[in-house]
Amino acid sequence: MAAEHVELVLFEQSLGNIEGLNRPFGDRVADAAEKTAGSVLFDVRVDGDICVQRMAAIGYGVTGTAIIVMEKNGHLKCASIGGDTAHLVAELATWNASPLNEQARVDCRGTASMLLAKLRSSGHFGRR
Repeated sequence: MAAEHVELVLFEQSLGNIEGLNRPFGDRVADAAEKTAGSVLFDVRVDGDICVQRMAAIGYGVTGTAIIVMEKNGHLKCASIGGDTAHLVAELATWNASPLNEQARVDCRGTASMLLAKLRSSGHFGRR
């Protein structure tokens, strides 16, 4: 259910674009979290993927988590996820909450790639 609410906010944002210009990915994710009573867990770059360039998560406590990806063409996609990816989401959320000097020292790209692969294997965000 969380993903459907986030998709509505993202659609609303697309209607408000001025002259086709999109707001930055992080701003759009934060806005969606605020409007759907969630909290941003992480926002990371996904290096080396042919389709996806950014990935973020919005948490809703016990209700679940929504993952948002930004494709290379700028389109956003969203999916609700279950507990089988919780440890990867938690690891990325911990990295995101850490001080910048620690973020620079700890590489989260592997975890982000594993999460994206796991989501794809469960039918989300398929490659074209």
